[in-house]
Amino acid sequence: MTDTLHTPADRITSSEFDESQAQAVDALIVGAGPVGMFAAFQLGLQGVQAHLCDSLPQMGGQCIALYADKPIYDIPGIALCTGRELAAQLQQQIQPFHPVFHGHTQVAQLLPHGDGRWRVQLQAIDGLQTRWLLARTVVVTAGVGAFVPKQLRLPGLDAWLGSQVFYHPAFDDAWLEPVLARHPAPRIVIHGGDEAAVEAVLTAAGHAALQAAQLVLMHRRDQFNAPDALLQRLAQLRASGRVEVVIGMPQAIDAGEHLQAIDYVDADGADQRLACDQLWVFQGLSPKLGPLLDWNLALAKKQLQVATDTFQTNAVGIYAAGDIVSYPGKRKLILSGFYEATMAAMAAIEYLRGEKLLLEYTTTSKRLHERLGVSHPD
Repeated sequence: MTDTLHTPADRITSSEFDESQAQAVDALIVGAGPVGMFAAFQLGLQGVQAHLCDSLPQMGGQCIALYADKPIYDIPGIALCTGRELAAQLQQQIQPFHPVFHGHTQVAQLLPHGDGRWRVQLQAIDGLQTRWLLARTVVVTAGVGAFVPKQLRLPGLDAWLGSQVFYHPAFDDAWLEPVLARHPAPRIVIHGGDEAAVEAVLTAAGHAALQAAQLVLMHRRDQFNAPDALLQRLAQLRASGRVEVVIGMPQAIDAGEHLQAIDYVDADGADQRLACDQLWVFQGLSPKLGPLLDWNLALAKKQLQVATDTFQTNAVGIYAAGDIVSYPGKRKLILSGFYEATMAAMAAIEYLRGEKLLLEYTTTSKRLHERLGVSHPD
């Protein structure tokens, strides 16, 4: 499925809060996994457009990061689906409500604004870009935490983060265009050995804007953990010379006014130098709570404490659902997360409107049918 839920093109690059530049939103969902997407669905049914943010560049959360192609058997009414298929179905389900997705970002700050709203700083995972939101409600569906890239530890490398070094980048013109402006035929080194790294080099090889680029896939050994179909395509690109594979372990960088090369040790233990204009690092992802620990929300064993009638945290207007929450009798199942997301979304709607929510059914409600874009039976 093509991703039509885009981050707005306008971005704020300063870390200082400026209310005139902050975007006002009714509901922000932190975490765009299955539970977050279902919260967006429930909010959309009630006429509230949700913004979702996630550290991953696409929606899906654990379903994409941990078991994209593994079977799931416990979704009601669906005998079998993969994590990728479930994420695609949920994304299709929320399309009628036009949610706004902020991918490859995490909430760096969550602070009270003083008027009942929450001041939210969204920061890009792979650089320094920042934007601010003023959210009336926040629903935290962060699962086991934000899936953030594992770092490549080389002295001085972080100085080029966001300009020449990127972790798990999406193919976003906002950062590709400056790259191509500096280097019309850049030498791009993709470091990693799993499926994400292989997919990245295959996508880059077919990207219209990168046809003149030199592509290098770098890994510590000449074995890659990816499906056979992807490995066959990689072999074809290697044979044709479109992709170069370099076997070695990075040791240092060469840099002056810009990053120029990577020093590495090859399979024979010899020191080598690899020219590099862009370094894309794919060393896998690991979940971390990160800034969430600093949001002054009640935690127990790194899980948010919620009231089970509303799934509100100890902060007014902030709700939570899914694996990130804990309460007596909690079961860590997607099914439980869907229920919690529903309860949190309905409570958020009542908070926004200041009145009890009228219960309607998608089977019979003309208003819900209109929001879903389906015809109402006579």
